[in-house]
Amino acid sequence: MFFEDAHWVDPTSRELLDLTVERVRSLPVLLVVTFRPEFQPPWTGQAQVSVLTLNRLDRRDRGALVAQIAGGTALPDEVVDQILDRTDGVPLFIEELTKSVVESGVPLMGIPTTLHDSLMARLDRSASVRLVAQTGAAIGREFSYVLLHAVADFPEDELRAALAHLVTSELVFQRGTPPEAVYVFTHALVQDTAHGSLLRSTRQQLHARIAAALETHSPELMASQPELFAQHYAEAGLVEKSVAYWGKAGRKSVALSAMVEAAAQLQKGLDQLALLPDSPERKRQELEFRSFLGAALVAVRGEAAPKSGQNFARARELWEELDSPSEFLGIPFWQSIHHTTRGEFELALRLDDDLLRLSRQRNDFVGLVLGHFSAGRTLMLVGRFASCRLHLEEVFTLYDPISHRVLGHEIGVDPHVGSRGYLGMALLCLGFPDQALTPGDRAIAAAQRMAHPLSLAAGLVISTRILALLGDNAALRKRADELVAVAAEQGFSQWRAEGMIHRGWVKVKNGDVAEGLSLLRSGSTGFRATGAVMYMPYHVALLARGCAIAGQNEEASALLDDAFQIVERTGERWLQAELYRHKGQLLLRQGHSEAAEELYCKALSIAREQEAKLWELRATMSLARLRRNQGRHHEARELLAPVYGWFTEGFDTSDLKDAKALLDELGGA
Repeated sequence: MFFEDAHWVDPTSRELLDLTVERVRSLPVLLVVTFRPEFQPPWTGQAQVSVLTLNRLDRRDRGALVAQIAGGTALPDEVVDQILDRTDGVPLFIEELTKSVVESGVPLMGIPTTLHDSLMARLDRSASVRLVAQTGAAIGREFSYVLLHAVADFPEDELRAALAHLVTSELVFQRGTPPEAVYVFTHALVQDTAHGSLLRSTRQQLHARIAAALETHSPELMASQPELFAQHYAEAGLVEKSVAYWGKAGRKSVALSAMVEAAAQLQKGLDQLALLPDSPERKRQELEFRSFLGAALVAVRGEAAPKSGQNFARARELWEELDSPSEFLGIPFWQSIHHTTRGEFELALRLDDDLLRLSRQRNDFVGLVLGHFSAGRTLMLVGRFASCRLHLEEVFTLYDPISHRVLGHEIGVDPHVGSRGYLGMALLCLGFPDQALTPGDRAIAAAQRMAHPLSLAAGLVISTRILALLGDNAALRKRADELVAVAAEQGFSQWRAEGMIHRGWVKVKNGDVAEGLSLLRSGSTGFRATGAVMYMPYHVALLARGCAIAGQNEEASALLDDAFQIVERTGERWLQAELYRHKGQLLLRQGHSEAAEELYCKALSIAREQEAKLWELRATMSLARLRRNQGRHHEARELLAPVYGWFTEGFDTSDLKDAKALLDELGGA
């Protein structure tokens, strides 16, 4: 694949280019991209990317290029010198300026001084050539003879002659013969120059004619390429039509999970909408645009990204001004998710309560499903596992697989799929490891049946966390690879970063500690870059454990202290007991047994308060081992036996196997 001059591509194409580069990580593809120095792509510096600086041509190479383009035309030395000086070693400028001189025999003082002037000089050879080029440029980089003929006000023979001149001058390439011919500008700058030379009023009239011709001659494009009509109507100054088509384009892209394109299209629609007078109808249109834009931004930029938050805040204002219409309940839902992901849990829970209260008043099942899902997610993160379970199980009671199936496309993530995943997390912490795996597997299977990438990525993310916490390294590696593949393909930056974190943890556990730590660090950096704060204590804990395995105890200790600070600042307490236990293990290895015992007891107290039986078992195991090493076998057995006896499942997990082995060592289970 080859991308020419990425500096000139539009924002949508540029994001697609970034996504394509990301895909090269896992696909056998050679991608060649040229770009200007001022373009700063995010993918340079990565291991799979090599950068070559293409300098301007030196004077000898400039002269050789001039001679090659001039062909059999002998140019005076002083003219060649002027070309070499004025083009400053830029190959395209050398080519265009040389052609301009050859075609017109420009005297020395008449040589254009800029690339734009050179291109305009070549286009201005005749009025018909210029007008045909301008009309083609308004249609696009590529244009068909049929459409050009329908739009251009020219006799057919004059039109064909002008096109032939453009082809001969190598300003456009031609495929096929009229009337089946298709023309392509040789460079985006040629198109830009021709289009930019149009007067504003002429340009608007021309784009209006193009849109009308497309509707007449290619009506099927209105459904398949609504963005084409949107762009022409925007250029024509027909704002209402442009808004309508940008809306169609954005909704179509969201339905296809083409979120990069959707975000760009919906934003263009909002830009056009801002040109219309304020009215209730305009506000409702803006609310609809922002509703779809929210799902796209979450996918592309992340749930916590500032742009996502700004969109949801504005949408919330509009939603309330319009008396909170039920068809836009995704707005308060995503506003809560945004604050949860930023670690603002109290605010998120208040928003969830508001949504649930409003939905109960209206007996609105969609609002109840969204409210319970969002509340359950947030409650899991703050360590209120039993309450989390109640909310998520309520989602399963209320969810209608037929009428609610469209929610995944409307809000971005299917609430039934998401609820299953978070229920798995809650069940794991509550001490039901076997049951914890079932909802996550079902969530992934459901998302695959729906062919909904965003829901699939959400399910895979939660599954990787559960497998990492259970210590199932083989299954975790498979899930992490699946997650990275889906996230890279779809451009889901937040979830791709988490996939890289878990890839790193797999490598650490498999003995490739240096590479694993590198992935843990880069993944965590990428995750934070999206604005996300939730799960940072978990990510920091993984990195700290990796550092401890590598013998970097001071860094491991400092990282755990950072994790404690995040917990205190945000209230994300679901892993708090484990953080204290990990810090105790680190201190014990350094010979501080009393400090370690104090931290184990702290972990045990938190786990009991949260009814988190898995964390209670782990804290008890650490404390029992310490008692055993102190020769206090009876105390260790009395401490561990009742906790182990509580469990009714998960006996094939490493946690319960280790507990059983320790009890056997201490004298009985």
